[in-house]
Amino acid sequence: MFDLDPPKSHDSALAVGFDLDLTLADTRAGISAVYAALAAESGVPIDTDLVVRRIGPPLEEELAYWFPADEVPAMAARYRAIYADIAIPATVLMPGALAALDAVRARSGRVIVVSGKNQADTERTVRYLGLEVDAVVGGLFGAGKGAALREHGAGAYIGDHTGDVDAARAASAVAVGVATGPFDSAALTAYGADVVLPDLLAFPGWMTGFAATV
Repeated sequence: MFDLDPPKSHDSALAVGFDLDLTLADTRAGISAVYAALAAESGVPIDTDLVVRRIGPPLEEELAYWFPADEVPAMAARYRAIYADIAIPATVLMPGALAALDAVRARSGRVIVVSGKNQADTERTVRYLGLEVDAVVGGLFGAGKGAALREHGAGAYIGDHTGDVDAARAASAVAVGVATGPFDSAALTAYGADVVLPDLLAFPGWMTGFAATV
């Protein structure tokens, strides 16, 4: 776990957690490029379109679709070694990302990023995109994110994956789904998200009502 800067509103009762990939950051082009590089180096064909449709779970889980189990650790290490140079320059903000964080900040709230991406690349991505956040926690997925969200007092967690609904549940936080990743609004609703937004452009309006309840 890593605090990018001293929290600017540490005494606030309001804290909101955000997933990174396909919630705040559009990492599809960068991740696709890293898998293309792995395919070129290893000679193993990888369907990068399929890969980006499954973004969310741990890296090793995706690599296991393409490489034998005994090769996955080495391929994961190689992926992480080349990620910063290849993927981060190709990463862009998701629509509404900055306005979403501003909506939390406007209410003296704290912003916590909790991601399945490894800690170093989560930090690099946040810095590259210029996201103003209070804390960054990487390397967690699904319910495993719950401890970090609880530690930072997050009352809501926003993410694009069903695993992010599990994360919110594990933290006793409001589960807010955004239909900008592999699951559409119907799927997120069916899985049990408390709120489903089409994208982060709709977040500031929702935040107005949520902040009034905290």
